[in-house]
Amino acid sequence: MSATNTAYAKLSAARARLILERPFIGALVMHLPLQATSAHWCNTIATDARVFYFSADYVEKLDFSEVQFVLSHAALHCALGHFVRRAHRTLHRWNIACDHAVNLLLLDDGLKAPRGVLANAEYRGLSAEEIYPLLPDDEEAVPLDQHIGDEASNFGARAATGSQHSPADEQHSGERPISEDNDTWDDAGNERRNGFALPAHAAQPTEREALARAWQSRMGVAAQRARETGRLAASWARLVEEGIHPALPWRVLLARYMMSAAREDYSYARLSKRDGNALMPRVSSAGVDVCIALDTSGSIDAAELAEFAAEVDALKSQIRARITLLACDERLDDRAPWTFQAWEPVALPRALSGGAGTSFVPVFEWAARAHYRPDVLVYFTDAEGEFPAVAPDYPVLWLVKGKARVPWGERIQLN
Repeated sequence: MSATNTAYAKLSAARARLILERPFIGALVMHLPLQATSAHWCNTIATDARVFYFSADYVEKLDFSEVQFVLSHAALHCALGHFVRRAHRTLHRWNIACDHAVNLLLLDDGLKAPRGVLANAEYRGLSAEEIYPLLPDDEEAVPLDQHIGDEASNFGARAATGSQHSPADEQHSGERPISEDNDTWDDAGNERRNGFALPAHAAQPTEREALARAWQSRMGVAAQRARETGRLAASWARLVEEGIHPALPWRVLLARYMMSAAREDYSYARLSKRDGNALMPRVSSAGVDVCIALDTSGSIDAAELAEFAAEVDALKSQIRARITLLACDERLDDRAPWTFQAWEPVALPRALSGGAGTSFVPVFEWAARAHYRPDVLVYFTDAEGEFPAVAPDYPVLWLVKGKARVPWGERIQLN
């Protein structure tokens, strides 16, 4: 039996075992037909969200558990829609972030990874979007697989290996072992080199969006079937919920929170004489008092502060908000607070003091001394500092750049 046929048999057995042992992951893996390909452009595994490509030589070196891992790795990339979520991010850096996110999830589920996979425990629980800005600027790590579902990549990973062939214009017709004597192009229009298939054309934006919706549906169905048999782990249930109802961008969450703070309330002010002498409750639309605290310890740069201020200014006009602005590193800026009425634009003071350590205590101490109780306090920070031991009796919204957690209040990820 050739190495390619042996690899097919090994992969097929691993898929079958995943279905039995891990029905959620196994169901996802079954949506990727197996396709051997040449190590000339792929020396490990790859996927375009339609096919699982593999190097037979690479699969042959893996033990059975590691084969299960690489199959699950590719399927989870697809299920999480990593091939449509890159946006403006650099391709290689994005692929590294995606690998950390996927590998940590699989390791937590008990799967055995091949040596050298990217899985920094500091990124546990974070999405690829949250991991991306935390990666070192000179990050040169190598992902486990080649991610070829992004049309902007133009099969960049394959080009980097030296292949100059253009991808085919048709998708693969299925999975089967490939003999070494095939022509350069097969009857289905798939390009072959030395008897191995090259991937089909990179999906266009509309195709990629359709693929993402299909994978989202597949993930929901797989989760439901696993749940019905009582074999859907809580961690996968949370992942599915986040995948089907993805986290909203911080701007949307901030707007939603501030608008809910500017809720309609009831007033018992006396009505006009023509309405009689009775005191009746009526809806009164009042403005909202928002305290904005800026972390000026140096972890947030000037451009980010300005962007945040512009976002707050845009929201303020919609909800008739009065803004009280504070700036603090380990102590409050001596000039604070700055106050902006609903009709006044929010403008950051020049030369904000800061750059020292970080403590959040002075902001809340100032509010207590001033007997100031805002409708909501929004703290823009990396959350790396000293927190008050006790939460105040008003809502606090932490807009966090980075991976640090907060002991109380509502946390919104900035990245």
